[in-house]
Amino acid sequence: MTRHAIVTQEAPTSPSYSQAVVAGDLVFVSGTVGRDMESGTWPDGVEAQCRQALKNLAAVLGESHATLGDVVKATVWLTDPAHGAQIANAWAEAFPSPPPARSAPVISGFPIPEALISIEAIALRRAG
Repeated sequence: MTRHAIVTQEAPTSPSYSQAVVAGDLVFVSGTVGRDMESGTWPDGVEAQCRQALKNLAAVLGESHATLGDVVKATVWLTDPAHGAQIANAWAEAFPSPPPARSAPVISGFPIPEALISIEAIALRRAG
């Protein structure tokens, strides 16, 4: 099985890891934060950051011939347990029914202090 990295300027990048790796029919997307790539700013509040992180996630998936509808498992890293309820609307709007399986661990923070959320995902890749 071959594997290759996905890179897009439409989502945050890092020199220390790939935005995503495609392996066969699966796409493994690294944690994607809610930084607005056009303005370089961080939206206020976890719901706004969730919406932006989902937009960034969709951009990475698009580069790998997948969509949010192809996500089968997601992990949402949160900095506050109350954030789970605060992202419910954004999550429901982004994913068709049935939504993907999801875990939501709560952590003490991210290396970037402005980040309130990070979303990683596993998706089925479309041919392409």
